[in-house]
Amino acid sequence: MATNSRLVRRLTQLYAGLVLYGVSSALLVTAGLGLEPWGVLHQGLSEWTGLPIGQVSIVVGAAVLLLWVPLRQRPGLGTVSNVVVVGLAMDGALALLPDARGLAVRIPVLLAGVVLNGAATGLYIAARFGPGPRDGLMTGLHRRTGRSIRLMRTAVEVAVVATGFALGGTVGAGTVLYALSIGPLAQFFLRLFAVPTAPGGSTVVSTGQPERVILRP
Repeated sequence: MATNSRLVRRLTQLYAGLVLYGVSSALLVTAGLGLEPWGVLHQGLSEWTGLPIGQVSIVVGAAVLLLWVPLRQRPGLGTVSNVVVVGLAMDGALALLPDARGLAVRIPVLLAGVVLNGAATGLYIAARFGPGPRDGLMTGLHRRTGRSIRLMRTAVEVAVVATGFALGGTVGAGTVLYALSIGPLAQFFLRLFAVPTAPGGSTVVSTGQPERVILRP
């Protein structure tokens, strides 16, 4: 009975976290003061292709997941769910959110988006159903190259931001704020939402260490 209750809690955390992650990304887009690194790429590709940014996020997530094959990464339920749920939630939230005009509105929206992103990250990672496709890419590169996770994350995100910016993605104060605050925020919420480990662990958790990817600056 306790095992079933724990599983229900973990599934609830997983999908609540993924939905809230999509909403937080939508808030950052609405604020218009700079997006998280992958958001810059998604927005740039959205401008280039004309597709909604959430749909672009799904396509990019699926493409990144294909890169797991040569890296010999094993996806979990959370990995596959991340690809689809975040993008759908993002487009849904953008359809409902009003335009933010003036810094008096845009700054609070930005702050809300960053904090909510940290909470969402803590929720879905603490559920332990596997890392997101982008996090797993970094851990896979770390394992295959022997380079530090910090270096792999920095290299990937610099390339992602540069590409997204060249395509028209928004880089600004929000991008810097996100980079500086997401580690501490995610660490706080990861501890807050931690689920006690069941004896024997779970069979649906992917290998890898998404916590280290998220929490290291």
